[in-house]
Amino acid sequence: MQGKEPSLPSTVCATLSATLTRNSGGLLDAAVDAPPASSQPDTARIQAAITACPAGQAVKLVTGSHGENAFLSGPITLSGAVTLWVDSGVTLFGSRSPTDYQISGKNTCGGTASSDNGCNALITTTPNNNGVVGDGVIDGRGGAVLTSGPYANKLTWWDVGALTKTMNGVSQNNPRLIQVNNGSNFSLYRITLQNSPKFHVVTSGVNGITVWGTKLLSPSLEYSVAGYKCAPNTMPVVSGTANTTTPSTCFTPATIKNTDGIDPGQSQNVLIAFNHINNGDDGIAIKSHSSTTGPVANVQILHNRFYFSHGMSLGSETDSGMNGITIRDLTIDGFDMNATSGFRIKTDDSRGGEVKNVTVDGMCARRVQQPIAVDPYYGDASGSANALYPNIHDITIRNFRYTDVPGSIYDGASALLLFRGYQSQSQFNYLYNITLDNVVFDSLPGWVTTSLPYPIPSYAELTMGPGPVSFASVLLAAKNMNHVSVFDNRATSPAAYDCSSAFVDFPATNAPMSVH
Repeated sequence: MQGKEPSLPSTVCATLSATLTRNSGGLLDAAVDAPPASSQPDTARIQAAITACPAGQAVKLVTGSHGENAFLSGPITLSGAVTLWVDSGVTLFGSRSPTDYQISGKNTCGGTASSDNGCNALITTTPNNNGVVGDGVIDGRGGAVLTSGPYANKLTWWDVGALTKTMNGVSQNNPRLIQVNNGSNFSLYRITLQNSPKFHVVTSGVNGITVWGTKLLSPSLEYSVAGYKCAPNTMPVVSGTANTTTPSTCFTPATIKNTDGIDPGQSQNVLIAFNHINNGDDGIAIKSHSSTTGPVANVQILHNRFYFSHGMSLGSETDSGMNGITIRDLTIDGFDMNATSGFRIKTDDSRGGEVKNVTVDGMCARRVQQPIAVDPYYGDASGSANALYPNIHDITIRNFRYTDVPGSIYDGASALLLFRGYQSQSQFNYLYNITLDNVVFDSLPGWVTTSLPYPIPSYAELTMGPGPVSFASVLLAAKNMNHVSVFDNRATSPAAYDCSSAFVDFPATNAPMSVH
Protein backbone atom coordinates (compact mmCIF):
# COMPACT_ATOMS: atom_id res chain seq x y z
CA MET A 1 0.00 0.00 0.00
CA GLN A 2 1.40 3.40 -0.98
CA GLY A 3 2.19 5.55 2.02
CA LYS A 4 3.74 3.04 4.38
CA GLU A 5 6.62 0.58 4.53
CA PRO A 6 5.99 -2.53 2.41
CA SER A 7 6.53 -6.03 3.74
CA LEU A 8 8.04 -9.19 2.32
CA PRO A 9 5.49 -11.61 0.80
CA SER A 10 3.79 -14.02 3.15
CA THR A 11 3.40 -16.78 0.55
CA VAL A 12 5.99 -18.12 -1.88
CA CYS A 13 4.70 -20.15 -4.82
CA ALA A 14 8.11 -21.27 -6.09
CA THR A 15 11.69 -21.27 -4.80
CA LEU A 16 14.43 -21.34 -7.43
CA SER A 17 18.02 -22.20 -6.50
CA ALA A 18 21.05 -20.54 -8.05
CA THR A 19 23.41 -22.60 -10.18
CA LEU A 20 26.07 -19.95 -10.92
CA THR A 21 28.59 -18.20 -8.68
CA ARG A 22 29.77 -14.58 -8.47
CA ASN A 23 33.46 -13.76 -8.63
CA SER A 24 35.47 -12.01 -5.91
CA GLY A 25 34.40 -8.58 -7.22
CA GLY A 26 30.73 -9.48 -6.86
CA LEU A 27 30.32 -9.71 -10.64
CA LEU A 28 29.99 -12.55 -13.13
CA ASP A 29 33.04 -13.90 -14.94
CA ALA A 30 32.97 -13.36 -18.70
CA ALA A 31 33.71 -17.06 -19.23
CA VAL A 32 30.23 -17.93 -17.95
CA ASP A 33 28.48 -16.47 -20.99
CA ALA A 34 31.18 -15.96 -23.59
CA PRO A 35 29.39 -18.41 -25.94
CA PRO A 36 26.30 -16.59 -27.29
CA ALA A 37 24.19 -19.67 -26.58
CA SER A 38 24.97 -19.28 -22.86
CA SER A 39 23.79 -15.67 -22.58
CA GLN A 40 20.62 -16.26 -20.52
CA PRO A 41 20.51 -19.74 -18.95
CA ASP A 42 17.96 -18.86 -16.26
CA THR A 43 15.38 -16.87 -18.24
CA ALA A 44 13.06 -19.74 -19.09
CA ARG A 45 12.79 -21.21 -15.60
CA ILE A 46 12.31 -17.84 -13.91
CA GLN A 47 9.66 -16.84 -16.44
CA ALA A 48 7.89 -20.20 -16.16
CA ALA A 49 7.74 -19.91 -12.37
CA ILE A 50 6.32 -16.38 -12.59
CA THR A 51 3.72 -17.40 -15.17
CA ALA A 52 2.56 -20.35 -13.04
CA CYS A 53 2.47 -18.39 -9.77
CA PRO A 54 -0.98 -17.59 -8.31
CA ALA A 55 -1.93 -13.95 -7.76
CA GLY A 56 -0.67 -12.43 -4.53
CA GLN A 57 2.29 -14.79 -4.16
CA ALA A 58 6.01 -14.57 -4.91
CA VAL A 59 8.75 -16.32 -6.82
CA LYS A 60 11.87 -16.45 -4.63
CA LEU A 61 15.46 -16.72 -5.89
CA VAL A 62 17.75 -18.35 -3.31
CA THR A 63 21.29 -19.72 -2.98
CA GLY A 64 22.09 -23.21 -4.24
CA SER A 65 22.90 -26.23 -2.13
CA HIS A 66 26.65 -25.76 -2.65
CA GLY A 67 26.73 -22.01 -2.14
CA GLU A 68 25.88 -20.98 -5.69
CA ASN A 69 24.65 -17.38 -5.54
CA ALA A 70 24.02 -16.07 -9.06
CA PHE A 71 21.33 -16.20 -11.75
CA LEU A 72 21.80 -15.01 -15.35
CA SER A 73 18.75 -13.94 -17.26
CA GLY A 74 17.45 -12.03 -20.23
CA PRO A 75 14.23 -9.99 -20.13
CA ILE A 76 11.52 -11.16 -17.74
CA THR A 77 7.86 -10.14 -17.71
CA LEU A 78 6.61 -9.98 -14.13
CA SER A 79 2.91 -10.79 -13.84
CA GLY A 80 0.84 -8.00 -12.35
CA ALA A 81 -0.06 -9.75 -9.10
CA VAL A 82 3.19 -11.73 -8.66
CA THR A 83 6.23 -10.45 -6.76
CA LEU A 84 9.85 -11.30 -7.50
CA TRP A 85 11.87 -11.90 -4.31
CA VAL A 86 15.66 -11.93 -4.60
CA ASP A 87 16.95 -13.36 -1.35
CA SER A 88 19.89 -12.09 0.66
CA GLY A 89 23.23 -13.19 -0.78
CA VAL A 90 21.79 -13.74 -4.27
CA THR A 91 22.46 -11.69 -7.43
CA LEU A 92 20.28 -11.73 -10.52
CA PHE A 93 22.54 -10.70 -13.43
CA GLY A 94 21.31 -9.40 -16.77
CA SER A 95 22.44 -10.84 -20.07
CA ARG A 96 25.17 -8.95 -21.93
CA SER A 97 23.86 -10.03 -25.32
CA PRO A 98 21.83 -7.21 -26.93
CA THR A 99 19.89 -9.65 -29.12
CA ASP A 100 18.26 -11.05 -25.98
CA TYR A 101 16.67 -7.63 -25.35
CA GLN A 102 15.79 -6.77 -28.96
CA ILE A 103 12.30 -5.40 -29.62
CA SER A 104 11.14 -6.68 -32.99
CA GLY A 105 11.01 -4.04 -35.69
CA LYS A 106 12.72 -1.38 -33.58
CA ASN A 107 16.22 0.08 -33.52
CA THR A 108 19.10 -2.32 -32.98
CA CYS A 109 19.61 -2.97 -29.28
CA GLY A 110 23.23 -2.41 -28.32
CA GLY A 111 23.70 0.25 -30.98
CA THR A 112 22.96 3.91 -31.62
CA ALA A 113 20.14 5.49 -33.58
CA SER A 114 18.04 8.64 -33.66
CA SER A 115 15.82 7.19 -30.91
CA ASP A 116 16.23 4.72 -28.07
CA ASN A 117 13.35 2.29 -28.55
CA GLY A 118 15.27 -0.90 -29.39
CA CYS A 119 15.60 -2.75 -26.07
CA ASN A 120 13.25 -4.41 -23.62
CA ALA A 121 14.04 -3.85 -19.94
CA LEU A 122 15.48 -6.67 -17.86
CA ILE A 123 12.24 -6.70 -15.82
CA THR A 124 8.95 -5.33 -17.18
CA THR A 125 5.62 -5.32 -15.37
CA THR A 126 2.12 -3.87 -15.41
CA PRO A 127 1.43 -3.97 -11.68
CA ASN A 128 -1.63 -5.02 -9.79
CA ASN A 129 -0.23 -5.05 -6.24
CA ASN A 130 3.15 -6.61 -7.00
CA GLY A 131 6.80 -5.70 -6.67
CA VAL A 132 10.49 -6.57 -6.66
CA VAL A 133 11.74 -7.17 -3.12
CA GLY A 134 14.37 -8.81 -0.95
CA ASP A 135 17.88 -8.16 0.33
CA GLY A 136 19.58 -9.49 -2.79
CA VAL A 137 21.00 -7.70 -5.85
CA ILE A 138 19.90 -7.11 -9.44
CA ASP A 139 22.91 -6.28 -11.61
CA GLY A 140 22.52 -5.00 -15.18
CA ARG A 141 26.22 -5.50 -16.02
CA GLY A 142 26.63 -2.08 -17.61
CA GLY A 143 30.41 -2.52 -17.67
CA ALA A 144 30.32 -5.94 -19.36
CA VAL A 145 31.57 -6.41 -22.94
CA LEU A 146 28.71 -7.06 -25.38
CA THR A 147 28.54 -10.45 -27.05
CA SER A 148 26.22 -9.67 -29.98
CA GLY A 149 25.11 -6.77 -32.11
CA PRO A 150 27.14 -4.10 -33.93
CA TYR A 151 29.63 -3.68 -31.08
CA ALA A 152 30.06 -7.33 -30.12
CA ASN A 153 33.44 -7.84 -28.42
CA LYS A 154 34.21 -4.15 -29.03
CA LEU A 155 32.29 -2.11 -26.44
CA THR A 156 30.46 -2.38 -23.11
CA TRP A 157 26.92 -1.11 -22.57
CA TRP A 158 28.38 2.00 -20.95
CA ASP A 159 30.69 2.57 -23.93
CA VAL A 160 27.61 2.57 -26.17
CA GLY A 161 26.06 5.15 -23.83
CA ALA A 162 29.18 7.29 -24.15
CA LEU A 163 28.71 7.46 -27.92
CA THR A 164 25.84 9.89 -27.30
CA LYS A 165 28.50 12.35 -26.09
CA THR A 166 30.90 11.89 -29.01
CA MET A 167 28.52 11.39 -31.97
CA ASN A 168 25.99 14.01 -33.07
CA GLY A 169 22.27 13.32 -32.79
CA VAL A 170 22.38 9.72 -31.60
CA SER A 171 20.65 7.91 -28.75
CA GLN A 172 21.85 4.77 -27.03
CA ASN A 173 19.78 1.64 -27.38
CA ASN A 174 20.55 0.09 -24.01
CA PRO A 175 18.12 -1.76 -21.73
CA ARG A 176 16.68 -0.33 -18.55
CA LEU A 177 16.80 -2.44 -15.42
CA ILE A 178 13.12 -2.20 -14.32
CA GLN A 179 10.24 -0.77 -16.39
CA VAL A 180 6.80 -0.39 -14.77
CA ASN A 181 3.94 0.43 -17.15
CA ASN A 182 0.44 1.52 -16.11
CA GLY A 183 -1.45 -0.45 -13.48
CA SER A 184 -1.45 0.23 -9.76
CA ASN A 185 0.43 -0.43 -6.54
CA PHE A 186 4.00 -1.41 -7.29
CA SER A 187 6.71 -1.74 -4.64
CA LEU A 188 10.48 -1.89 -4.64
CA TYR A 189 11.60 -2.94 -1.18
CA ARG A 190 15.09 -3.43 0.28
CA ILE A 191 16.53 -4.58 -3.07
CA THR A 192 19.96 -3.43 -4.35
CA LEU A 193 20.06 -2.35 -8.00
CA GLN A 194 23.42 -1.83 -9.65
CA ASN A 195 25.28 -1.39 -12.91
CA SER A 196 22.26 -0.67 -15.08
CA PRO A 197 23.11 -0.19 -18.76
CA LYS A 198 20.70 2.77 -18.78
CA PHE A 199 17.99 4.01 -16.35
CA HIS A 200 17.62 1.85 -13.24
CA VAL A 201 13.88 2.23 -12.52
CA VAL A 202 11.27 3.90 -14.73
CA THR A 203 7.53 4.04 -14.15
CA SER A 204 4.88 5.34 -16.53
CA GLY A 205 1.19 5.80 -15.82
CA VAL A 206 1.20 4.02 -12.46
CA ASN A 207 -1.14 4.86 -9.58
CA GLY A 208 0.59 3.89 -6.34
CA ILE A 209 4.37 3.43 -6.23
CA THR A 210 6.49 2.75 -3.17
CA VAL A 211 10.29 2.56 -3.30
CA TRP A 212 11.54 1.93 0.24
CA GLY A 213 14.92 1.01 1.67
CA THR A 214 16.61 0.26 -1.64
CA LYS A 215 20.27 0.78 -2.60
CA LEU A 216 21.34 1.88 -6.07
CA LEU A 217 25.07 1.60 -6.70
CA SER A 218 26.53 2.20 -10.15
CA PRO A 219 29.30 1.55 -10.97
CA SER A 220 29.48 -1.00 -8.18
CA LEU A 221 33.30 -1.19 -8.08
CA GLU A 222 33.82 2.59 -7.90
CA TYR A 223 35.10 4.28 -4.75
CA SER A 224 35.29 1.07 -2.75
CA VAL A 225 38.70 2.08 -1.44
CA ALA A 226 40.18 5.46 -0.64
CA GLY A 227 42.15 6.93 -3.52
CA TYR A 228 40.40 4.84 -6.17
CA LYS A 229 41.44 6.09 -9.58
CA CYS A 230 41.06 4.76 -13.11
CA ALA A 231 44.22 4.50 -15.19
CA PRO A 232 44.43 6.50 -18.45
CA ASN A 233 42.56 5.03 -21.44
CA THR A 234 40.53 2.61 -19.34
CA MET A 235 37.27 4.61 -19.07
CA PRO A 236 34.46 5.34 -21.57
CA VAL A 237 35.32 8.19 -23.95
CA VAL A 238 32.90 11.08 -23.33
CA SER A 239 34.56 13.84 -25.39
CA GLY A 240 36.55 14.10 -28.58
CA THR A 241 36.83 11.19 -31.00
CA ALA A 242 34.32 8.41 -30.49
CA ASN A 243 35.53 5.01 -29.30
CA THR A 244 33.92 2.23 -31.34
CA THR A 245 36.51 -0.52 -31.04
CA THR A 246 37.89 -0.93 -27.52
CA PRO A 247 35.91 -1.98 -24.43
CA SER A 248 36.50 0.07 -21.30
CA THR A 249 37.67 -1.66 -18.15
CA CYS A 250 37.23 1.02 -15.49
CA PHE A 251 34.21 3.19 -14.77
CA THR A 252 33.23 6.22 -12.70
CA PRO A 253 29.87 7.91 -12.24
CA ALA A 254 31.14 10.80 -14.38
CA THR A 255 31.62 8.50 -17.38
CA ILE A 256 28.43 6.40 -17.31
CA LYS A 257 25.61 8.21 -19.09
CA ASN A 258 21.81 8.25 -18.71
CA THR A 259 21.89 5.93 -15.72
CA ASP A 260 19.14 7.72 -13.77
CA GLY A 261 18.29 6.15 -10.43
CA ILE A 262 14.52 6.35 -10.00
CA ASP A 263 12.33 8.08 -12.62
CA PRO A 264 8.66 8.14 -11.59
CA GLY A 265 6.94 9.31 -14.77
CA GLN A 266 3.28 10.06 -15.52
CA SER A 267 2.38 8.62 -12.13
CA GLN A 268 0.38 9.52 -9.05
CA ASN A 269 0.58 8.63 -5.35
CA VAL A 270 4.30 8.01 -5.21
CA LEU A 271 6.39 7.40 -2.08
CA ILE A 272 10.19 7.15 -2.36
CA ALA A 273 11.69 6.78 1.11
CA PHE A 274 14.86 5.71 2.96
CA ASN A 275 16.89 4.96 -0.16
CA HIS A 276 20.63 5.34 -0.83
CA ILE A 277 21.44 6.30 -4.43
CA ASN A 278 24.82 6.47 -6.13
CA ASN A 279 24.78 6.66 -9.93
CA GLY A 280 26.02 8.71 -12.85
CA ASP A 281 22.93 10.80 -13.59
CA ASP A 282 19.82 12.09 -11.79
CA GLY A 283 19.33 10.40 -8.43
CA ILE A 284 15.57 10.89 -8.81
CA ALA A 285 14.00 12.57 -11.84
CA ILE A 286 10.23 13.11 -11.78
CA LYS A 287 8.86 13.25 -15.32
CA SER A 288 5.46 14.03 -16.84
CA HIS A 289 5.24 13.44 -20.58
CA SER A 290 2.28 12.68 -22.86
CA SER A 291 0.35 11.37 -19.89
CA THR A 292 -3.00 9.62 -20.21
CA THR A 293 -3.49 9.70 -16.43
CA GLY A 294 -3.21 13.44 -15.80
CA PRO A 295 -0.49 15.45 -14.07
CA VAL A 296 2.05 13.83 -11.80
CA ALA A 297 0.54 14.33 -8.36
CA ASN A 298 0.96 13.45 -4.68
CA VAL A 299 4.64 12.57 -4.78
CA GLN A 300 6.58 12.24 -1.50
CA ILE A 301 10.39 12.02 -1.53
CA LEU A 302 11.37 11.35 2.09
CA HIS A 303 14.59 10.54 4.00
CA ASN A 304 16.86 9.76 1.02
CA ARG A 305 20.64 9.99 0.61
CA PHE A 306 22.33 10.74 -2.72
CA TYR A 307 26.03 10.32 -3.46
CA PHE A 308 27.67 10.60 -6.90
CA SER A 309 24.63 11.75 -8.86
CA HIS A 310 23.26 14.73 -10.73
CA GLY A 311 20.83 15.40 -7.88
CA MET A 312 17.09 15.73 -7.34
CA SER A 313 15.30 16.77 -10.54
CA LEU A 314 11.83 17.65 -11.71
CA GLY A 315 11.87 17.20 -15.48
CA SER A 316 13.10 17.49 -18.06
CA GLU A 317 9.72 16.38 -19.42
CA THR A 318 6.96 18.41 -17.74
CA ASP A 319 4.41 18.81 -20.56
CA SER A 320 1.67 16.87 -18.72
CA GLY A 321 2.10 18.92 -15.56
CA MET A 322 3.18 18.39 -11.96
CA ASN A 323 1.15 19.34 -8.91
CA GLY A 324 1.89 18.43 -5.31
CA ILE A 325 5.45 17.24 -4.75
CA THR A 326 7.06 17.13 -1.29
CA ILE A 327 10.76 16.53 -0.68
CA ARG A 328 11.90 16.15 2.94
CA ASP A 329 15.14 15.14 4.64
CA LEU A 330 17.23 14.80 1.49
CA THR A 331 21.03 14.77 1.59
CA ILE A 332 23.12 15.21 -1.55
CA ASP A 333 26.89 14.97 -1.73
CA GLY A 334 27.99 15.63 -5.31
CA PHE A 335 31.65 14.72 -4.64
CA ASP A 336 32.65 17.54 -7.05
CA MET A 337 31.41 15.53 -10.01
CA ASN A 338 30.71 17.67 -13.08
CA ALA A 339 27.14 18.79 -13.84
CA THR A 340 25.81 18.11 -10.36
CA SER A 341 22.75 19.77 -8.84
CA GLY A 342 21.00 19.86 -5.52
CA PHE A 343 17.34 20.66 -6.16
CA ARG A 344 16.59 21.33 -9.83
CA ILE A 345 13.55 22.01 -12.01
CA LYS A 346 14.57 21.55 -15.64
CA THR A 347 12.39 21.88 -18.72
CA ASP A 348 12.19 23.73 -22.03
CA ASP A 349 9.67 24.71 -24.70
CA SER A 350 9.92 21.38 -26.49
CA ARG A 351 8.49 19.59 -23.41
CA GLY A 352 7.31 22.24 -20.96
CA GLY A 353 4.15 22.53 -18.90
CA GLU A 354 2.87 23.69 -15.54
CA VAL A 355 4.87 22.77 -12.43
CA LYS A 356 3.32 23.96 -9.16
CA ASN A 357 2.92 23.29 -5.46
CA VAL A 358 6.37 21.88 -4.85
CA THR A 359 7.91 21.94 -1.36
CA VAL A 360 11.46 21.18 -0.34
CA ASP A 361 11.63 21.08 3.46
CA GLY A 362 14.89 19.88 4.97
CA MET A 363 17.80 19.41 2.61
CA CYS A 364 21.58 19.20 3.06
CA ALA A 365 23.92 19.58 0.11
CA ARG A 366 27.62 19.95 -0.52
CA ARG A 367 30.12 19.66 -3.36
CA VAL A 368 27.50 20.27 -6.08
CA GLN A 369 27.80 22.74 -8.93
CA GLN A 370 24.25 24.11 -8.78
CA PRO A 371 22.68 23.74 -5.31
CA ILE A 372 19.40 25.34 -6.47
CA ALA A 373 18.37 25.62 -10.13
CA VAL A 374 14.97 26.49 -11.62
CA ASP A 375 15.17 26.96 -15.38
CA PRO A 376 12.85 26.63 -18.42
CA TYR A 377 15.84 26.46 -20.80
CA TYR A 378 17.28 23.06 -19.96
CA GLY A 379 20.43 22.48 -21.95
CA ASP A 380 20.11 26.04 -23.30
CA ALA A 381 17.21 24.90 -25.49
CA SER A 382 14.75 27.53 -26.74
CA GLY A 383 12.46 28.33 -29.64
CA SER A 384 10.99 24.86 -30.15
CA ALA A 385 8.23 24.48 -32.72
CA ASN A 386 6.38 22.43 -30.09
CA ALA A 387 5.71 25.70 -28.24
CA LEU A 388 5.11 23.88 -24.95
CA TYR A 389 5.70 26.87 -22.72
CA PRO A 390 7.04 26.10 -19.23
CA ASN A 391 5.06 27.64 -16.38
CA ILE A 392 6.73 27.19 -12.99
CA HIS A 393 5.26 28.67 -9.82
CA ASP A 394 4.44 28.12 -6.15
CA ILE A 395 7.74 26.54 -5.19
CA THR A 396 8.89 26.62 -1.55
CA ILE A 397 12.44 25.83 -0.48
CA ARG A 398 12.67 25.69 3.31
CA ASN A 399 15.36 24.53 5.74
CA PHE A 400 18.00 24.20 3.05
CA ARG A 401 21.67 24.08 4.01
CA TYR A 402 24.69 24.20 1.72
CA THR A 403 28.00 23.48 3.39
CA ASP A 404 31.49 24.22 2.11
CA VAL A 405 34.08 21.44 2.16
CA PRO A 406 37.79 22.30 2.26
CA GLY A 407 39.24 21.74 -1.18
CA SER A 408 35.90 21.44 -2.97
CA ILE A 409 35.70 23.10 -6.38
CA TYR A 410 32.09 24.07 -5.65
CA ASP A 411 32.48 26.19 -2.53
CA GLY A 412 31.71 29.89 -2.26
CA ALA A 413 30.95 31.72 -5.50
CA SER A 414 31.52 28.49 -7.42
CA ALA A 415 28.28 27.13 -5.94
CA LEU A 416 25.80 28.53 -8.45
CA LEU A 417 22.16 29.65 -8.32
CA LEU A 418 19.77 29.63 -11.27
CA PHE A 419 16.37 31.36 -11.29
CA ARG A 420 15.05 32.23 -14.75
CA GLY A 421 11.49 32.52 -16.06
CA TYR A 422 10.34 31.77 -19.58
CA GLN A 423 10.62 34.72 -21.99
CA SER A 424 10.54 33.47 -25.58
CA GLN A 425 8.20 33.27 -28.59
CA SER A 426 6.23 36.31 -27.34
CA GLN A 427 5.40 34.36 -24.19
CA PHE A 428 6.39 35.55 -20.72
CA ASN A 429 5.90 33.14 -17.84
CA TYR A 430 7.44 34.48 -14.65
CA LEU A 431 8.73 32.22 -11.96
CA TYR A 432 6.33 33.36 -9.26
CA ASN A 433 5.61 32.53 -5.66
CA ILE A 434 9.15 31.18 -5.33
CA THR A 435 9.81 31.20 -1.57
CA LEU A 436 13.16 30.80 0.17
CA ASP A 437 12.78 30.27 3.92
CA ASN A 438 15.75 29.48 6.15
CA VAL A 439 18.08 28.85 3.23
CA VAL A 440 21.66 29.09 4.47
CA PHE A 441 24.94 28.72 2.58
CA ASP A 442 28.33 28.80 4.30
CA SER A 443 29.43 31.55 1.89
CA LEU A 444 27.93 33.69 -0.86
CA PRO A 445 27.03 31.70 -4.00
CA GLY A 446 27.34 32.92 -7.56
CA TRP A 447 25.00 32.92 -10.56
CA VAL A 448 24.98 30.38 -13.38
CA THR A 449 26.00 31.68 -16.80
CA THR A 450 24.74 30.14 -20.07
CA SER A 451 25.04 30.79 -23.78
CA LEU A 452 21.48 32.10 -24.09
CA PRO A 453 20.77 35.85 -24.20
CA TYR A 454 18.27 35.58 -21.34
CA PRO A 455 20.05 36.72 -18.19
CA ILE A 456 20.14 34.96 -14.85
CA PRO A 457 18.21 35.85 -12.79
CA SER A 458 15.35 37.17 -14.91
CA TYR A 459 11.54 37.10 -15.02
CA ALA A 460 11.37 35.86 -11.46
CA GLU A 461 9.41 36.83 -8.35
CA LEU A 462 11.32 35.66 -5.30
CA THR A 463 10.22 35.88 -1.68
CA MET A 464 12.62 35.62 1.25
CA GLY A 465 11.37 34.58 4.66
CA PRO A 466 10.08 34.37 7.22
CA GLY A 467 13.36 32.60 8.07
CA PRO A 468 16.81 33.83 7.03
CA VAL A 469 18.37 33.71 3.58
CA SER A 470 22.14 33.91 3.88
CA PHE A 471 22.64 35.26 0.36
CA ALA A 472 19.95 37.94 0.63
CA SER A 473 22.45 40.52 -0.56
CA VAL A 474 22.95 38.57 -3.79
CA LEU A 475 19.20 38.51 -4.44
CA LEU A 476 18.62 42.12 -3.46
CA ALA A 477 21.39 43.20 -5.83
CA ALA A 478 19.35 41.69 -8.67
CA LYS A 479 16.09 43.36 -7.63
CA ASN A 480 14.38 45.47 -10.32
CA MET A 481 16.80 44.23 -12.98
CA ASN A 482 15.70 41.94 -15.83
CA HIS A 483 12.15 41.74 -14.43
CA VAL A 484 13.26 40.38 -11.07
CA SER A 485 11.19 41.15 -7.98
CA VAL A 486 12.44 40.31 -4.50
CA PHE A 487 10.04 40.46 -1.55
CA ASP A 488 11.81 40.56 1.79
CA ASN A 489 9.59 38.95 4.44
CA ARG A 490 12.37 37.82 6.75
CA ALA A 491 11.14 38.10 10.33
CA THR A 492 12.63 35.22 12.32
CA SER A 493 16.11 33.85 12.91
CA PRO A 494 15.93 30.11 13.52
CA ALA A 495 19.12 28.09 13.54
CA ALA A 496 20.36 26.87 10.19
CA TYR A 497 19.08 23.43 9.26
CA ASP A 498 21.18 20.83 11.08
CA CYS A 499 23.32 18.79 8.69
CA SER A 500 25.88 17.59 11.25
CA SER A 501 24.80 13.95 10.90
CA ALA A 502 23.41 14.04 7.38
CA PHE A 503 26.40 12.88 5.35
CA VAL A 504 26.95 9.16 5.85
CA ASP A 505 28.82 6.50 3.90
CA PHE A 506 26.89 4.37 1.47
CA PRO A 507 25.68 1.27 3.39
CA ALA A 508 27.54 -1.42 1.48
CA THR A 509 30.91 -3.16 1.61
CA ASN A 510 31.88 -1.68 -1.76
CA ALA A 511 30.70 1.79 -0.80
CA PRO A 512 31.37 5.34 -1.95
CA MET A 513 33.68 7.09 0.46
CA SER A 514 32.35 10.15 2.22
CA VAL A 515 34.23 13.04 3.80
CA HIS A 516 33.13 13.99 7.29
